[in-house]
Amino acid sequence: MVDEQNEVLRTAMSESRDAETVAQDLARQLIHPHLGFVLFFCSAEYDLEALGHALEQYFGGVTLVGCTTAGEITPQGYGRNCVTAIGFDHQHFSVACTLIDEMERFSLIDAQQLVERLINDCRSSSLAPIKDHSFALTLFDGLSSREEIVLAALSAAFGRIPHFGGSAGDDNYLTHTHVYYQGRFHSGAAVVVLINTWLDFEVFSTHHILPREEKLVVTLADSTERRVYELNAEPAAQAYANLIGVPLEQLSHSLFAAHPLAVRINDRYYVRSIQQVNDDLSLSFYCAVETGIVLTGMRPGPMLPNLEQLFSGLEQRLGPPLLTIGCDCFLRRLEGDAMGFAEDISTFLREHRVIGFNTYGEQCNGLHLNQTFTGVAIGRPGGSNRR
Repeated sequence: MVDEQNEVLRTAMSESRDAETVAQDLARQLIHPHLGFVLFFCSAEYDLEALGHALEQYFGGVTLVGCTTAGEITPQGYGRNCVTAIGFDHQHFSVACTLIDEMERFSLIDAQQLVERLINDCRSSSLAPIKDHSFALTLFDGLSSREEIVLAALSAAFGRIPHFGGSAGDDNYLTHTHVYYQGRFHSGAAVVVLINTWLDFEVFSTHHILPREEKLVVTLADSTERRVYELNAEPAAQAYANLIGVPLEQLSHSLFAAHPLAVRINDRYYVRSIQQVNDDLSLSFYCAVETGIVLTGMRPGPMLPNLEQLFSGLEQRLGPPLLTIGCDCFLRRLEGDAMGFAEDISTFLREHRVIGFNTYGEQCNGLHLNQTFTGVAIGRPGGSNRR
């Protein structure tokens, strides 16, 4: 499926299960004389080694970056067990990227050197000034539990360059998540991409989660493992089940999505999504948790009106976006499936030209987030750009 309306940002997808056919499909839809970079998101159900080799073969000479998902956002809306991709025209986008393969040792000095290299690479294209005309994308191994460490360093190094991203998924199996760089899928790693353009853009993050009155205090936790053993001095899973009023054995991803917990910082709430219940009744989380923090019980508000409000504001500032790259928490999609409005969200994403994936966590300007829709909207050529 080729978007014939423009060469600036082409979109593509393939639902084939065969790795070589996928690569052929994407190449047919994306390759043109000015293709400079491809960003893709794929189901973890593929033979990843075969897919990596095939993509490298069919896109020889073009830089590709991607990750595995917990669901795809395609030109047709929500997808499953497929690949979705974006091709960037090098006349409008200068792109530089790199891999972080030792996240546990990543320091501020490492971040400063990395960002300097990316900026120099983009600057060599002489496309647009770096300041005010660049944004960064980060893709993490979604089971690495290292997002906060790396993001803190990157945020300091990026300074005023806005950045966003998502943590790779694996179709909700919680076993193996990967990022793709230089022909191979990597675990325990992150990819950082700097994108420089004359086009207008806006990095954003939104959520539809509202606070309740109930509070839970983390009384025992392992912050390194993002594992909470006690809430209010009770076994964590039991305290959470009591809070939401269900038997312990009924706890599930759909209930985690419907009854999230959040930490309040100033006047804003940041969701800390539960990943799973462990055999010892501890709870593993997708985001940082530590002993002593207070978690507020939350409830979902209306999701579609929240998205409509977001895009209304984006369109007022940018005009109708040429494309939006979206990192959509997989718990939002589970909520939509459970409540029966997933098709409405899918239609909205298709109509507003969103391409992306369902994540195990989102990142925005140095923060690691859960249960958000986070991304970048890119304006059309000839719009109100900032030359």
